[in-house]
Amino acid sequence: MEESTSQPCNLGVLETLDANSIQQIIESYNGFCAATQSLLDGAGDLSAGPEEFVSHVYSLCKLGLQPILRDHFLRSLEESFEKISVSRFWHYFDAYSKFALLEKNKTPICDNEVQMVLCKALEEISLEKKYQEKCLYMLVHALQSCMENLLDGECNLDSERKHLFAKYQFMVSSVLMASLPPHFPEILHWYFKGRLEELSAIMDGELEDNNESQDKDDMDLDEKGKFRAGEMDVDECYNHGKYSEKNKLVKHIGKIVRDLRSLGFTSMTENAYASAIFSLLKAKVLNLAGDDYRSSVLESIKGWIQVVPLQFLNALLAYLGDSISYDSSSAGIKSPLASRPSSGYHGVDTPSEGLIRWQLRLEYFAYETLQDLRIAKLFEIIVDYPESSPAIEDLSSVLSILDNILNWLSLLFLH
Repeated sequence: MEESTSQPCNLGVLETLDANSIQQIIESYNGFCAATQSLLDGAGDLSAGPEEFVSHVYSLCKLGLQPILRDHFLRSLEESFEKISVSRFWHYFDAYSKFALLEKNKTPICDNEVQMVLCKALEEISLEKKYQEKCLYMLVHALQSCMENLLDGECNLDSERKHLFAKYQFMVSSVLMASLPPHFPEILHWYFKGRLEELSAIMDGELEDNNESQDKDDMDLDEKGKFRAGEMDVDECYNHGKYSEKNKLVKHIGKIVRDLRSLGFTSMTENAYASAIFSLLKAKVLNLAGDDYRSSVLESIKGWIQVVPLQFLNALLAYLGDSISYDSSSAGIKSPLASRPSSGYHGVDTPSEGLIRWQLRLEYFAYETLQDLRIAKLFEIIVDYPESSPAIEDLSSVLSILDNILNWLSLLFLH
């Protein structure tokens, strides 16, 4: 990327300097290098010689040597991050180098231990990254102050700041991806699988409680038609406790996702929690359908998708600020999803485009799984006819729904 807002490195000025001036430049540069190292070694303390650091930056800026300062500072950040932060981060997961083999052999793996290790490693490297970003801000502010003085305030280094931080973020991602151990994606999948199973249990419990409460409406009234306050208070506290537990868990998962994104693991993270969601969904479809052909399971599957994974994804997207509006395209073209019915989302008034996209993916996967399951048992279903007619009706509906979803997906692709 070209430096459109900064002065070029004015090396020609060195030809006009005498030996003493050149020696002063060398000393200033050496001083800048030492101050940079001291700053990066500050272990979270930004008071490690800021005045001396700014003084050296100013001395070198006067000669137009900003590119040299920036390159050295970024290179120092990279060396420090790679040498200390990255090696320490991956060291946390050394014990799980045979992770895939352990899972395949059904060797017991402590889910809580995996969660604690991942949280600890992410917390540590995120704090170190934030400290390095503060150091980079110090360089940006020093450069901006110097340039404003040299150019009488006619200086806008906003694009310079964005450029430096973009380069730093790219460096962080590159260093981590270059040293990525092959078992790390499995660790992420295992983490999200465990958390989503925990969340599913909470949400399934909420759904059962709601159904039970509807069945017991008459029992909650006394002879005068008034609610028994004591029992209602207990129920309210219980439901509030479950809501708080669910909300806390979603925020915890959201923080993990946000930290992983900050390190450049965006695609890997989405793949991990998506695979965990689909794994959980497949198990749910198999559990609901099974070998029982005498009752319809289509609405139960659809209802579970609304209550569990879509509620989680809606909360996660909102926490991460990823909700997408229907009119968000740069060309002002309305998304085809805007015309899709938005009713039926459990606990969601107006679903975002991102949530509807997820719903299409989940429903397509669930119905395709049910379709394959029913087709594989088609002979048994035919033998049990007419008792198995609900399973046949489900299969017919699924084929029609899959066709509709494919039409929606083609609209999205064209859009």
